[in-house]
Amino acid sequence: MIGTDNDARKHKILILATLSGGYAGADSVGQLHTDYAANVYILPVVCPAMFPEEFYLHIFEQGIDAILVMYSGTDCPFIGGAERTAEIINHVYPLMKERGIDARRLRLTAICTVCTKPFLNEVQQMNNLLGEIGPVSVTLPAGEPAQTQAI
Repeated sequence: MIGTDNDARKHKILILATLSGGYAGADSVGQLHTDYAANVYILPVVCPAMFPEEFYLHIFEQGIDAILVMYSGTDCPFIGGAERTAEIINHVYPLMKERGIDARRLRLTAICTVCTKPFLNEVQQMNNLLGEIGPVSVTLPAGEPAQTQAI
């Protein structure tokens, strides 16, 4: 049962954290010795634009309940990286809907190198949401990969 201390399954949140933004923000949280939920898995990435739409669907299929894409926004060191990331995420939302995945499970947010409170807030908000909507339960039809556009 979701929302109890004895949950059989802990919600899993994957953070795709850019080295120039989200990952540095996570590091700042660690340097302050501030705690955040243990159900958070941080994957440092150069730029989230490197992941196609199908990547996100596959992650949900593998049992991750939410994805936070924490990037440096317009401070991205790669020309067009921020815009392309936003475009990819916007393409993923309708694909999620087609598969019955609540679009609130995927969030794109700008986190700077010293954004400790916003980092912690995003994690807390996502955990609160997962407490309300529960774990992801997705079965993608075999042989029907997500349609993606060339990057």
